[in-house]
Amino acid sequence: MVRALTEAYPDAHCELDFGTPLELAVATILSAQCTDKRVNEVTPALFAKYPTAADYAGADRTELEEMIRSTGFYRNKAASLMGLGAALVDKHGGEVPRTLEELVELPGIGRKTANVILGNAFGVPGITVDTHFGRLVRRWGWTEEQDPVKVERAVGELIPRKEWTMLSHRVIFHGRRVCHSRKPACGACLLAKDCPSYGLGPTEPAAAAKLVRGPEAPRLLELAGVVEEVPERTVEQAAAKEPLA
Repeated sequence: MVRALTEAYPDAHCELDFGTPLELAVATILSAQCTDKRVNEVTPALFAKYPTAADYAGADRTELEEMIRSTGFYRNKAASLMGLGAALVDKHGGEVPRTLEELVELPGIGRKTANVILGNAFGVPGITVDTHFGRLVRRWGWTEEQDPVKVERAVGELIPRKEWTMLSHRVIFHGRRVCHSRKPACGACLLAKDCPSYGLGPTEPAAAAKLVRGPEAPRLLELAGVVEEVPERTVEQAAAKEPLA
């Protein structure tokens, strides 16, 4: 399954736009209960106005809240961003630390966010257990654990450490594009023959193909052996690059 995911998503990556570790930390905090697409619409102006940790620490709360309002839970997120900025200035010289232990002590940053930062900003392997990742590895029988930390440890024992970050991206890509929460595209999934949960979603290829999302849809269907013409609805969704939970 790992080999198939590698073939399907060779260029999988963090779908949040960022240029620095601080920008990634901010974007990841904003992504809670919000799509990456929406976050990426908000962050250019945010990053321009608050380029340093000190800027977040000294931000006008009302103004900051208004800038991030569309990401949801904006009051809590604004508090986290201001607290993050202050903690970075007070304890880390304004820089984002490079260890899991230090990162999880910062406001707004839990283990999942810390692994995103480590893997994508610093090249330190980490497994990001978001809702997509947890759902898929349980469907595949890799673990029965529900707790994200236990899921991370269980999968980490199965997969070489050097592959952790890219595996996380590929599993999350697959969860957004094919193996959806409510209606997975089982009949158009390249992992179907190895998946113990095959049949949770429609198994008829044409029906399943309509559920495949993202710009990679035509290629994913080809890899799954669905040779019929890609449905018009799928093409439109692919062009829009809008993920499905």
